[in-house]
Amino acid sequence: MPYANIEATLSVLNILADSAGIFGHLSDSFLGRKGSLTVVCILNATFGCLTSLSPNYFLYAILRLLTGVSTGGVGLCAFVLATEPIGPSKRGVAGMSTFYFFSIGIALISGIAYIFQSWRSLYLASSLPSILFVLFVIPFLSESPRWYLVRGMPSHAMHVLSSIAKTNHRHIREGIQLILDDDTNTTNAKSNNAQAIQGSLIDVLKSPITRIRLFLAVAINFLCSVVYYGLSLNVVNLQTNLYLNVLLNAIAEMPAFTITAILLGKFGRKPLTIGTMWFSGIFCLCGVFLNSHDGIQRSLRMLCGVLGIFGMAGTYNLLFIYTTELFPTVVRNAALGCATQAAQMGAILAPFVVVSGSMLPFVVFAVCGIMGGTLGFYLPETLNRPLYDTMAGMEEGEAALEDD
Repeated sequence: MPYANIEATLSVLNILADSAGIFGHLSDSFLGRKGSLTVVCILNATFGCLTSLSPNYFLYAILRLLTGVSTGGVGLCAFVLATEPIGPSKRGVAGMSTFYFFSIGIALISGIAYIFQSWRSLYLASSLPSILFVLFVIPFLSESPRWYLVRGMPSHAMHVLSSIAKTNHRHIREGIQLILDDDTNTTNAKSNNAQAIQGSLIDVLKSPITRIRLFLAVAINFLCSVVYYGLSLNVVNLQTNLYLNVLLNAIAEMPAFTITAILLGKFGRKPLTIGTMWFSGIFCLCGVFLNSHDGIQRSLRMLCGVLGIFGMAGTYNLLFIYTTELFPTVVRNAALGCATQAAQMGAILAPFVVVSGSMLPFVVFAVCGIMGGTLGFYLPETLNRPLYDTMAGMEEGEAALEDD
């Protein structure tokens, strides 16, 4: 079997075993957010270092598959752990700020790849941050108080919140108690607590509210990922300096994060999702008509690609915040993991779109961007809405909002 076919097959297998879904479920259950993040970072560093020692292509491909499986859960677990304790008014800005580090990492990898041009040394260098993170960062992180609460450990949740309040020079009054959002009275609190910790994707699909949200989140994440990764990879068709293009694409994302974070609290999640996807789709559509190989049109086509990345980078990261807010704590990571798996499927499809020619990719990216923005009309707005803890609590809260 040719190497290209082996890689394509492994890409499909990577989706089937993607840890975004696996660790999404585990972090909602016994491992927790912090425990899952620790495990995926250790696996990521281990498989990355072992890849640099591969004696043949077959073992190299297997280790890359395993690295992909572990890497899929890193961003998911880290994002939810970072944003769950934050209140509605600051959640959007805080969530968007986490993605600066993602873009900085992409910008740095272009420089690291330029310095370590041997693939073995490059894998060692790129695995080092995971080791440092496990040793010097994770020991100082607290578990999510929301996870403690739904797991029946309110005292642990209160301890974390008290620590956060102390750091912010605030004080939580004595006698304050934490309860789940469906604990409406003391007689049913215990039974609801027991039921709340048993959330899974099956529960998401059973509920009419979360079922349609999941389908829409999966479709939009898939379409967004095709454009985002496709435009990033499409630099090979632009006939310019590869290292410079990767650097420029990474830099182009950073203003998108800032602008999206500023507008997020004013206009909400839904309008920005629609607007950023249509923005990217329109510029990709413009790139379709720039099919000449002369210098000016080639530069304009590159500009359309950069602006497409600019728009879709805002969408890609906004979708993490949006999807997180659409589902309650008991199934949040599982639902977000499902949407992330769809995004990974889009990322797998993107290279096949890129190699289809110089102009067809822009057609596909334009269609995906415009279609994804259109689907955004069917999602509810979550600006300044509370993060629900349980399925029952969310259904009651949404019903109350409809009555109002």
